[in-house]
Amino acid sequence: MGCARCTMACCAAQHEVVFDANLIKNSTLEDGLAGWAPLGACTKLSARVEEPAMVPTESINEDYKPSGRYILASSRECQEDGLCQPIPASALKPRVTYRVAGWISLGAGCADNGDAVTDAVVRVNIRLDGNGVGDEDKEGGKKKCSVVEGGVVCAEAGKWTELKGAFRLKACPAAGAMVHVQGAPPGVDVKVMDLQVFATDRKARFKKLKKKTDKVRRRDVVLKFGGAGSGSASAISGASIRVMQMDTSFAFGACINPAVIQDQGFVDFFTKHFDWAVFENELKWYHTEPAQGQLNYADTDALLDFCDAHGKPVRGHCIFWAVDNVVQQWVKALDKDGLNAAVQARLNSLLTRYAGRFPHYDVNNEMLHGSFFQTRLGDDINAFMFKETARIDPGATLFVNDYNVEGGMDPNATPEKYIAQINALQEKGAPVGGIGLQGHVTNPVGEVVCDALDKLATTDLPIWLTELDVCESDVDLRAEDLEVVLREAYAHPGVEGVIFWGFMQGHMWRQDACLVNADGTVNDAGERFIDLRREWTSHARGKIDSDGHFKFRGYHGSYVVQLSTATGKMHKTFSVEKGDTPLVLDMDV
Repeated sequence: MGCARCTMACCAAQHEVVFDANLIKNSTLEDGLAGWAPLGACTKLSARVEEPAMVPTESINEDYKPSGRYILASSRECQEDGLCQPIPASALKPRVTYRVAGWISLGAGCADNGDAVTDAVVRVNIRLDGNGVGDEDKEGGKKKCSVVEGGVVCAEAGKWTELKGAFRLKACPAAGAMVHVQGAPPGVDVKVMDLQVFATDRKARFKKLKKKTDKVRRRDVVLKFGGAGSGSASAISGASIRVMQMDTSFAFGACINPAVIQDQGFVDFFTKHFDWAVFENELKWYHTEPAQGQLNYADTDALLDFCDAHGKPVRGHCIFWAVDNVVQQWVKALDKDGLNAAVQARLNSLLTRYAGRFPHYDVNNEMLHGSFFQTRLGDDINAFMFKETARIDPGATLFVNDYNVEGGMDPNATPEKYIAQINALQEKGAPVGGIGLQGHVTNPVGEVVCDALDKLATTDLPIWLTELDVCESDVDLRAEDLEVVLREAYAHPGVEGVIFWGFMQGHMWRQDACLVNADGTVNDAGERFIDLRREWTSHARGKIDSDGHFKFRGYHGSYVVQLSTATGKMHKTFSVEKGDTPLVLDMDV
């Protein structure tokens, strides 16, 4: 355990952070290789200039234009070979989110079998030596080095791929740190352009997002009074008015299960702060049919009854799950014909029983990370699942749903690959109606999340964060991380809802992500969520002007207005929808 003096010094050091300043050097025409050194006994480094036509033209950072100068690491003998550069010990501060950015490509090289390598995973790691984070070496008594993943991309030959990594340290580095770029197969050259490591300025980002939110989620409203019952507008001029928002058009929800709805503390927080629900496991195939032909919908029915009683719509998660290790053994044991029949039976059983009950369905979960049904039944099976779901329950919106897409750290789950999957499904006739981002988040960077949302929004499909949990043991940082994700989602015009994957300690898949403690007390992360919901709710009060009008700017949603005159009080309801022009409403009284 570190001493209190060191902890206090580390916390104080956060105030000395310089944001958006690159902590490493890069090649320039004057200094060649700058601070870079080779990793590996035979690795050779050289400074190069890319052909203008090959230099990337787009980046997450709108103020950042790639230079075209890069470092080439050649003659690599193993995956750990590459290039490295030191970071001074004083440059990295604990509890600060650092962004790792730049561009990675592959050069010449062949695999061991002689085939040319067209793409490969390249990793950027931060190595911390003697920083007190690693475990004690029992034999030598020395600290082992700690390696923090800073970013990972699937690099391609002849193309530059943008790096979108992030990391955060829990303790002060006593010694220096080292950036390592490595991971491609031996013999394959690695190219690195404009690598950056810098502290992210969340306050500056939030300031921009508040302006964006005002444009995306709010609208000017003019309430016009002076109908036939009032005689004239002047008759109510100066009357007191109060406008209260009752609900929002942007959905917030949480997952539930049979255990949590028995906990009154959970139920109280859920019913007060969430609009939607999703079942944690109770709709999944392995839960409703653990053995072939033995259907059990009792838990599903009980949870639906609970949601109906509290007026909460429910997302249908999920009809199928593409990942091999969550498929029931009896399903795996079927031959092709038997599996086809079982898939059809699952669709018929579930969708006819609950037709019209689930506004959304995740049709085949995590197809970027699994392909059980596609491997066994062919390339058309995923589209078939969507088409059959739409045929049996035509009122439901059908989603793809996957994880890591918004984080920039999973080469298997990039926005580009997600879009390609959606396009392929649509080309086969699949009625894909929505995009689910699970959102199991650690160390989020707002610009990276926004970049993913921007790209996915080009499909013109609604986007939902379907399983949000923000994992961080330090609850103060958890609150900050949660605010990063929620502000990005709420400010983005393509996002329509956020569903939390639990919120109460002891009832969550990831334990360091709760908003409510086991004893029912709301922690800092929960308070941050409540504060944001309050910030995004409009209330106004004042007087009717001489024209019989009352003007305010409100968030999209439903409202009730209370008008107090000499003859009594009047209540009316209205809705504020999206729109670029002022909403003018006649309030007959």
